Amino acid sequence: MTSYTDKGEKHAKGKFVKFHHVTFWVGNAKQAASFYCDKMGFEALAYKGLETGSREVVSHVIRQDKIMFVFESPLNPGNEEMGEHLIKHGDGVKDIAFQVEDCDFLIKTAKERGAVIVKEPWVEQDSQGRVKYAVIQTYGDTTHTLIEYLSPYKGLFLPGYNKPLFRDPLLATLPPGGLNFIDHIVGNQPDDQMVPVSDWYQKCMMFHRFWSIDDKQIHTEYSSLRSIVVTNYEETIKMPINEPAMGKKISQIQEYVDYNGGPGVQHIALNTSNIIQAVSLLHLIINNILCQSTNFSFIFAQTSTSFCLCSKLYTICVSF
Repeated sequence: MTSYTDKGEKHAKGKFVKFHHVTFWVGNAKQAASFYCDKMGFEALAYKGLETGSREVVSHVIRQDKIMFVFESPLNPGNEEMGEHLIKHGDGVKDIAFQVEDCDFLIKTAKERGAVIVKEPWVEQDSQGRVKYAVIQTYGDTTHTLIEYLSPYKGLFLPGYNKPLFRDPLLATLPPGGLNFIDHIVGNQPDDQMVPVSDWYQKCMMFHRFWSIDDKQIHTEYSSLRSIVVTNYEETIKMPINEPAMGKKISQIQEYVDYNGGPGVQHIALNTSNIIQAVSLLHLIINNILCQSTNFSFIFAQTSTSFCLCSKLYTICVSF
């Protein structure tokens, strides 16, 4: 295990502030969002769809403390990009969004250093404020959206989103989930791609190595992996990059890459101040849903992403 103290290159202008939200592309956005609200303590935050003028994509946004997830589904069969993504990967993470300062400078720098810019900076606004966006390609089919607030935004989420059409009255009867913020997001890579991907973050995003570990430290009797954690200069965003290592059987990382159809987000770590209480609650409600619902097993058997709950002392992983 190696920890790094050299923060590397500091941005001449701008910075990456924090995780803003994570976007999932799924077959049924309403049902997926409902699961996280009913079973993991989230609440409906915002909505975009036909009723708001969005003719191609429906979006359901949920929140718990500082964690925000967006679930998106195509509204018609002609959406080839989303359709092909769902066929290839199933339900899963498409985009990891960062709140930034000086989006133009960050995109210009990344482009000069070889990054693929999916969408150049553009501005959206409504009566609540103005927001600048840009989209950059990272590993596999995953992207990063950079979000810069050009004025204090007073809306529920972002321009174009309205309040949810429906709030489940039963949610008020459930205990709080106890999850606070996104701790880190892990990307699994094929063999020999961990270093190139981590180097890309250092070069194009001006991140630096925070921590690394090899298969001598992370292994079971049968499975092993290697990992490099990269982070922004302020160390508020942490992105572990994993690859498989040789073991008696196929590595869990290689299994992920095989079943996901390539590299992608393996798990999202969520911080909690009381991990015992949070896990006890999840155990109770997940056992309940497995007994009573067939929809959950069908939907989430298709997603490759799992979740880890993190506190200062413990980490517990939960797969659905």
